Amino acid sequence: MMFAIMFAFWRFAEILTLIPIMGMLAWFVNIHLESNVMTPTYILLLFIVSVLALAWSIFTLFSYHRSSANAQFVALIDLAFVGALIAGVYYLRFIARADCASVQAGSSVDVDFGILGSARLTGFDVSVNKTCAMLKACFALGIMNCVFFFITAVLAWIHGDHAVKTERRYVETRRRSHSRHRSHSRHRSRSGHRSGSRRSSHSHHRAYV
Repeated sequence: MMFAIMFAFWRFAEILTLIPIMGMLAWFVNIHLESNVMTPTYILLLFIVSVLALAWSIFTLFSYHRSSANAQFVALIDLAFVGALIAGVYYLRFIARADCASVQAGSSVDVDFGILGSARLTGFDVSVNKTCAMLKACFALGIMNCVFFFITAVLAWIHGDHAVKTERRYVETRRRSHSRHRSHSRHRSRSGHRSGSRRSSHSHHRAYV
């Protein structure tokens, strides 16, 4: 039960953070396709990985019974996505040093306080580069998903190892109970055979007399 709650929680976290990555990078891919220009590797790689990871997360969340039965396989796939996400984030690493926002002094405003005097307030104009901000957001969300998929991989591996040990104990218990049942049946058949032999010899003796 605890595994199900933790696994579902982190899967939801992965889905909620992968959807923005896929949506923003899809916008970049669409722009390059309309311009008939090749999409850069740092965009295309993370986009493909995010699409596959999102599909895998949704599939394993809604088919939980299959996922729990094949927990070790799920753990291996999650680890593979960790590596793929690290590669995608690595190609996009240059955006971490980029300054996507600039703050400049704006127009001044005179404020009159009556008999207390007046003051001049200077505002600020903040300009944000949309492309830079979106790529930086994808970069941060990609790092978060590296951690999320590693956590689900560890959870699935622990659950799968526990399930394998439980199944081995169950098989050993069944074998022991089956062997005990067979030995008990043999003992009963031998006892019945001996009592039958005694009865037959006794009846034969009576017929002879």
